[in-house]
Amino acid sequence: MSGLLACSRVIDWVNERFGRVADYCVLFACLISAGNATVRYLFSYSTNGLLEIQWYLFGAVVLLGASYTLKRNEHVRVDLVYMMLSDRGRLWVDSIGFIVILIPAGLYLTWLSFPFFWQAYVSDEVSQNAGGLILWPAKLLLPLGFFLLTLQGVSELIKRIAALHGDIAVETHYEKPLQ
Repeated sequence: MSGLLACSRVIDWVNERFGRVADYCVLFACLISAGNATVRYLFSYSTNGLLEIQWYLFGAVVLLGASYTLKRNEHVRVDLVYMMLSDRGRLWVDSIGFIVILIPAGLYLTWLSFPFFWQAYVSDEVSQNAGGLILWPAKLLLPLGFFLLTLQGVSELIKRIAALHGDIAVETHYEKPLQ
């Protein structure tokens, strides 16, 4: 189990770094958006490239941040049953969810989205908008994001199994959203 937990720590470390990239993408998207709006209203100038880079950055926030959110146990879940379970019951629900839903779906979505990215990459696909950007970096976010989410699912599964065996403690506390 110690080898698997070491693997889990490596996956956590990688997704922590991609989570930081997603954090900076939020900042850059806001700065570009504000700069674009300022230039558009002050100088009546704009370019589609600036709008598209905002979309790319938003995609990066969502797709690179999903695995980081899972790592921090802050993802959305159905809380009607989950809140009423014991810590051990939550570990079982999480484990079954990772095995049955998250990992297979993540692998499938990675597999489906890779050709979508690859076709854009090999053909040097460019946006059809005037002043548009190349598309493969945005399309790369799909398989990369799904792959990172799948890896984090594996890491979380390892931790849940280790917790069920009593090797480590995993925080299963969940607070119901206030809204």
